[in-house]
Amino acid sequence: MKQIKLKCLWGRRFRLSRKARPGRQGVLPVRLPHLVALLTVFCAAAAAQNGFPWTGETLHYSINWQSGLSLGEASLSAQKSDKGWQFEASVNAGVPGFAIVDRIHSRTTTQLCSEELERDFSHGPRKTREKTTFDQKAGSAERITLLPDGGTKPGKSTFDIPSCARDALAYLYYERMELGQGRVTPPQKVWLGAEYSVKTDYTGSQNITVSNKATVADHIVVAVKGPKSDFSFEVFYARDAARTPLQIRIPLSLGTFTLELVR
Repeated sequence: MKQIKLKCLWGRRFRLSRKARPGRQGVLPVRLPHLVALLTVFCAAAAAQNGFPWTGETLHYSINWQSGLSLGEASLSAQKSDKGWQFEASVNAGVPGFAIVDRIHSRTTTQLCSEELERDFSHGPRKTREKTTFDQKAGSAERITLLPDGGTKPGKSTFDIPSCARDALAYLYYERMELGQGRVTPPQKVWLGAEYSVKTDYTGSQNITVSNKATVADHIVVAVKGPKSDFSFEVFYARDAARTPLQIRIPLSLGTFTLELVR
């Protein structure tokens, strides 16, 4: 009896018999090509769940001007617990006479619905620290400016939120999860201090260079509109189970700067 081995990406094997007889115990009465197709889909789905956002990670990026000049570094990290996720992003960059040191920390549920967002920004002499607490059951959130207002009015405000509202970091990882399942996130509201409308468009695959190596990546254009901003940027995701962000290109009036994954 000839057998076919179908190996899933996480190492399990399924044996399929070409001479399966209907009614035989343990054998499904379906045609072999159909069963192979079903198992292939199952393997692909399980492979997607084998990567992020189902496990933790730490990613490091270099920040470069379009001329190739290095401006600093950034990092993204994620840790999972039984209660949910902890995400963190940090930026340490700048030019002579003007330093940028940013830190963003996000805490979410297991479904990536935001519970708390902390921002600590230092842009030259200007320093800002604030915290947003999300009450998903009540459908509201509270934003407190800790520096320089010290958490007092007018540094304190409340606002309504939709079901499973997400901050910017939670949204990034949610987008990766959706891409891993073959979906593009629909337009939605995202919070990073203020409220922003975010829309993503998948434009197809592109060849890019990361760490001097050519690779094929999925190209996403993200359009962002807020109270005082209206811009777009590009994200190139690896075609791995984790949909790892390989490059992020942000156009400015003076040129484009790029965050590139350091392998």
